[in-house]
Amino acid sequence: MIRPATAPLFVQALGLVIATLAAAQIAAIIVLVSLPPPPPDAYSVRDVVIALQRTGESASSEGRPLRTVLRDRPPANGATLGRRRLRFRAALATVLRIAPARIVVAQPGVRIVAFADRPPPAPPGMPGLNEQPLLLGGFAVGVERLDGRWLTVRPKETLGLDPWRQRILLVLALAIVAVAPLAWWFARRLAAPLAAFASAAERLGRDPGAPPLALDGPAEVRTAVGAFNLMQERLALYVKDRTAMIGAIAHDLRTPLTRLRFRVEAAPEPLRAKLGADIDEMDAMLAATLAFVRDAARPGPHTRLEMASLVETVIDEAAETGADAAVERAERVVVDGDPLALKRLVANLVSNAVKFGHAARGRVFQEGGMAVVEVDDNGPGMAEADMEAAFEPFRRLESSRSRDTGGIGLGLAVVRAIARAHGGDVALANRSGGGLTARVTLPAG
Repeated sequence: MIRPATAPLFVQALGLVIATLAAAQIAAIIVLVSLPPPPPDAYSVRDVVIALQRTGESASSEGRPLRTVLRDRPPANGATLGRRRLRFRAALATVLRIAPARIVVAQPGVRIVAFADRPPPAPPGMPGLNEQPLLLGGFAVGVERLDGRWLTVRPKETLGLDPWRQRILLVLALAIVAVAPLAWWFARRLAAPLAAFASAAERLGRDPGAPPLALDGPAEVRTAVGAFNLMQERLALYVKDRTAMIGAIAHDLRTPLTRLRFRVEAAPEPLRAKLGADIDEMDAMLAATLAFVRDAARPGPHTRLEMASLVETVIDEAAETGADAAVERAERVVVDGDPLALKRLVANLVSNAVKFGHAARGRVFQEGGMAVVEVDDNGPGMAEADMEAAFEPFRRLESSRSRDTGGIGLGLAVVRAIARAHGGDVALANRSGGGLTARVTLPAG
């Protein structure tokens, strides 16, 4: 049996749409059934006569205010005069004591005009009316003056909503408010598995050894989670096999290097020194490679740590050895990471700054939700085209990283590998006053 939580995403989304539409329709039906029909706007002969006596706006007894304007032409008549409209025109002509031909009762545009007979008391000053017909809805009444111009009376156009429309909109708004929690609950249930999936994908970039995701949620999400877990397992095996292969190659190369050391002893003295130097350099590169592979194959546990304290510790240790190293800025920023790996990252940056730039100045601060570690040096800087190549393993740039200064070119490669393993990155930039800045960004805890 399929539970609602594990139903396909399509079914859940369809259910959300149907439930929301059904609730809205039920609310609309309740509103239409419960509210009384709106009363029509009614205008009597007396209302029209009063409006004709003034130019501008005047109130009416039961409808919207009437507006009177003076025009050169009568209002356009959209329909032939029926019996009821003729009676209204005759009644108005009797009150005004003019010929009915000088009165036009028009239906402009597509407005609805209705007439009703109603026997109210005769208005004061308007004798001769036993019955007073009413105009309901939109209309335009034109009366010709002696100068040939026309006084036109029509209901005033309103920009707002009538009271009955306002009541309906208010009830519908309340219905939407009542349905909103249900829609929010459904949407939250639909989004929760996707949010967990996105979080796991982001965590994989920081910790390849993270535990697999639980197979839960809609069918489509469970399928995607299964594929994600399989991909994570294959990536872990690929990295493990690749690391083991590199370690084995580096280890096996030490055997022929050892044989070369013995054979160099038989070489002439000038050649022996050069060969020995090359062998020592190869041996150092292999040792560094093995150390790098060993650290990558055994990542340490992640814990919350304060980066300012870590940077201060590394720089203080460098200063104790006589190096020109100091901390310029140390904000308290917490990150989630491997303490030993992050310490190695900072140590490599400080070591490079002291070795190649003769000084190290460290800073730690938070920027845009990221912990930022910067290390400056006083060296000659670096060409823009070489900054990305500096992170390649065993890459040493002769302009600022001479072989005579030592090093095998793995320091920045290790820094980038550690930073990216923690979900961050590292970049180099020349300082305006000379020197180089190494900037590491890590997700703040």
